[in-house]
Amino acid sequence: MSPLIRLLASFIALMMAMGIGRFALTPQMPHLLSEGQIDLTAAGLIAAANYLGYFVGAVDAMFSRRPEQVRQRLLVGLWLCVVLTLASFWANGFWSHLLLRFGTGVASAWVLVMITALSQPLAAAAGRPRLGALVFAGPGLGIFLTGLLALGSHLLGQTSATLWLVYAVVALVMLLMVLPFLPQPTPAVAAASIATHSGNRGIARLGVIYGLYGLGYIIPATFLSQMANAQFHGQWQADLFWPCFGLASALGVVLVSLRRHNPNATRHWLTATLWLQAAGVFACLLGSGVGLALGVLLCGTPFLACMQLVMQRSREQAPHATQRNAGLLTACFAVGQLAGPLLAASSSHFSGGLQPALIVAGSGLLVAGGLSFSPARTGRGLCADNAPTPQR
Repeated sequence: MSPLIRLLASFIALMMAMGIGRFALTPQMPHLLSEGQIDLTAAGLIAAANYLGYFVGAVDAMFSRRPEQVRQRLLVGLWLCVVLTLASFWANGFWSHLLLRFGTGVASAWVLVMITALSQPLAAAAGRPRLGALVFAGPGLGIFLTGLLALGSHLLGQTSATLWLVYAVVALVMLLMVLPFLPQPTPAVAAASIATHSGNRGIARLGVIYGLYGLGYIIPATFLSQMANAQFHGQWQADLFWPCFGLASALGVVLVSLRRHNPNATRHWLTATLWLQAAGVFACLLGSGVGLALGVLLCGTPFLACMQLVMQRSREQAPHATQRNAGLLTACFAVGQLAGPLLAASSSHFSGGLQPALIVAGSGLLVAGGLSFSPARTGRGLCADNAPTPQR
């Protein structure tokens, strides 16, 4: 089967698992709050449960070594995204949403790690590394789709339960489309994914950067729809911000995929995306429509591009440990994401708003950009940027 078809299937799989399974809570949050199912503090805890599940799934994926384990977790993760989204139709109140979001967190992490581990070597072997990079635009278009569906639901006056049902049907259609065409794990790929390599020395710093990135982006990504809803007093214009965030994210991946491919270029692009997101988080502090629009542009455009660049950086440092490092980095990312909603819940509880949490989030992104910009030194467990790049 053509690698192009398998990469397209990977793209759609991430579009479904991340856009719907992973991020459907964001456009649903204003509905859940207005229906009285939860309050803002509870919303932060539910989001934290989602990211705790994401952490559990990433750690488990890191140790899934045999081809049948890779395949099993990919398929189970995709099906769980559909089934748990459908189950959300009947959910009502804090605990049911918390448990379901934990499950979708596990499932979406499985899909992300396995698709990354399978699609990127496939693209490299086919001589199409840019197509491999574009796979990461899938979550952005998934977010765009969920945002448009939320807008349509709002205009039609539908409840959150109806929107969960719509999301589940769309997810099922997408899953059935891609099932026959997903990349297949091979023993060679599985063996390579757990091999050790000297380039792993740089993964520690990259893990810290990715964790700070998870903390920094997650508060606007989780609460953007709610902030817009508060600003526009529940009018339909508030529902435009989330699909615009997703579209900007997809376009950011396309832009970054056009860059020069070498370690220094990757490092500099990663620094730029982190600092742009910091500016976007601070823009959200303005609390106005203009501030939120800047937040969408400056947080959204580099959002998935940053994820792509981190994974590219890890492959440059350790090309023979794709799956293990994807799982390790995703776990670091999940820790940052988990801290974000807990920080937001504390901020809401003690200050009545998200401003303190946004300040901490933006500061974390500034620090992450500084770590990325500063070349790592050899001899201290980190990989120098002037080290030879492994031949492929």
